[in-house]
Amino acid sequence: MSQELLTYQGGCHCGAVRFQVKAPAKVHVYKCNCSVCEKKQNDHFIVPDSRFQLLQGDDKITTYTFNTHKAKHTFCKICGVQSFYKPRSNPDGYGIMPHCLDNKPDIEIVEEFDGKNWESHIETTNIRDQSKD
Repeated sequence: MSQELLTYQGGCHCGAVRFQVKAPAKVHVYKCNCSVCEKKQNDHFIVPDSRFQLLQGDDKITTYTFNTHKAKHTFCKICGVQSFYKPRSNPDGYGIMPHCLDNKPDIEIVEEFDGKNWESHIETTNIRDQSKD
């Protein structure tokens, strides 16, 4: 039985970037320890592309990539806040920062994701399933 999806809106600190996402009332949050996520404290939950909509600020977003250049770390050019991104693990979805939502979902679980050892850890987690409808 699938969970009911609620609509949340959120954005960056200055308000230039705004988005809408459909997610359950309780979300499964991942805490990644790769070099960039650890520095940014990138706690996020994942939704399929179909549940994400950018409302404004496409021209205010810039992207940072490193190493394999598969993860697209997007952030506001004005205030620097990353409120969502395209994870390497889920190119068919978005990683959403729950702390950037106006009304926050409950955090059901926080799962450590070993991004320092990405290649071996990706095989031991169901993170890829999170971006499937």
